Amino acid sequence: MADDIKNVFISHVHEDDAGLEKTKKLLGDNGMHIRDASINSSNPNDAKSPDYIKNEILAPRIKWASTLLVYITPKTKGSEWVDWEIECAERAGKRIVGVWAHGHSECEVPDALKKYADAVVSWRAEHIIDAINGVIDGWENPDGTPSPTIPIKRHPC
Repeated sequence: MADDIKNVFISHVHEDDAGLEKTKKLLGDNGMHIRDASINSSNPNDAKSPDYIKNEILAPRIKWASTLLVYITPKTKGSEWVDWEIECAERAGKRIVGVWAHGHSECEVPDALKKYADAVVSWRAEHIIDAINGVIDGWENPDGTPSPTIPIKRHPC
C-alpha cells in the first residue's frame, strides 16, 4: 500500500491520550500517516473559557481536518466535549468515523456518534483506513463483525 497522509481530528477523552499514539502508529505501520489536530497532553490547551475553547481552538481544527475520528472507550459515552466535537464535525460536513479502542469490549458510544457516524469500525488498520477513505460505511462490533443494529444516518434533502 502506498503511503497516504490524512488530516484528522481525533476526538477522545484525555484519560485515553495514550491510545492516540497507538492509533497513529497502527495506521502509519500500514501506510496511512495521520496529521492529528486534536488537543492532547503533548499539545495541551491552557484556555479556561469553554466558549473560547470550542469556537477559537477546537472548531478551526475540526474544520481543517477531512475526518473526525472518535476513539471509543467507556469514558467517551459521558463526555460532553466528545459529543460537541462530533456535532461540530457534522455541521462542517466532515466524515465521522468511530474506532473501537484496542482491547475494549463493546461499550456504549456517545449519543452524537449514534446520530452522525458515517462508520464505526474495529481496531484493525485496514478497517480504519477504509472507513477514513469512505470505502466502509456502517457499523462493526469491536471484534470486526457487522453490527446487528446499524443506526441510519440522516441526510438533509
